[in-house]
Amino acid sequence: MIVRPFGGTGIEVAVIGQGTWRMGESPGARKDEVTALRLGIELGLTHIDTAEMYGDGGAERVVGQAISGRRDQVFIATKVLPSNASYAGALGACERSLKRLGTEYVDLYLLHWWSSQHPIGETMRAMEELVARGLARFIGVSNFDVGQMRAARAALTRERLACNQVQHHLRDREIEDAVLPYCKRERIAVVGYTPLARGGFLRGVVAEIAERHGRTPRQVALNFLTRRDSLFTIPKASRPEHVRENAAALDFRLTPAELKAIDDAF
Repeated sequence: MIVRPFGGTGIEVAVIGQGTWRMGESPGARKDEVTALRLGIELGLTHIDTAEMYGDGGAERVVGQAISGRRDQVFIATKVLPSNASYAGALGACERSLKRLGTEYVDLYLLHWWSSQHPIGETMRAMEELVARGLARFIGVSNFDVGQMRAARAALTRERLACNQVQHHLRDREIEDAVLPYCKRERIAVVGYTPLARGGFLRGVVAEIAERHGRTPRQVALNFLTRRDSLFTIPKASRPEHVRENAAALDFRLTPAELKAIDDAF
């Protein structure tokens, strides 16, 4: 798996990682979910994203089981809900997430959405305290526009935003207008979630390009969505064949003409 610098953190992270939304909701699915995540780690999909919201903590428990004995191989991100984003609330939420994950720290701790309940300064103060205590290596935000990112950055005194996690797929490329250029200038990684959406766009030009390369439309989409050096993506896969498909999505190069054709189509 290709890695690249993760914003201004000074570390390199896998360009394609693993999302866990909707994992941890069914006890009967846990074995398959853990197996899929472990396979992804073996194939280099070592950036694993989760959140306290997913499965009401269930996804974090699945991740914890998957990374047991492999903690030094992975980059783990989790997120605090806006409702828990007071100073004390964020500290407590992170500690609960760590317990579910079975780890002493997370690599990245994010505010899941802008909070209208708690001042951003209070949340960012908690985030910096988590870094100071060694409970999080880096901090960031999710679903923030440029104005909200500026407010979060202004509230920080010691740390910097490592990333903004946002929705990004072929039919929703709104972040490329303002969020992505801002993040590139400020050395903030952009992590796209639900990159494959429901897959309805994986026809037409995408399918034609996939056929030329002997690849799948999903692989073409992931390749396109990570074409810029500040972009990362975290597709969710619970089936081994999809994990392997995601892991091989950057093993070929789209031509300038193909990039333009996809750009024009979407």
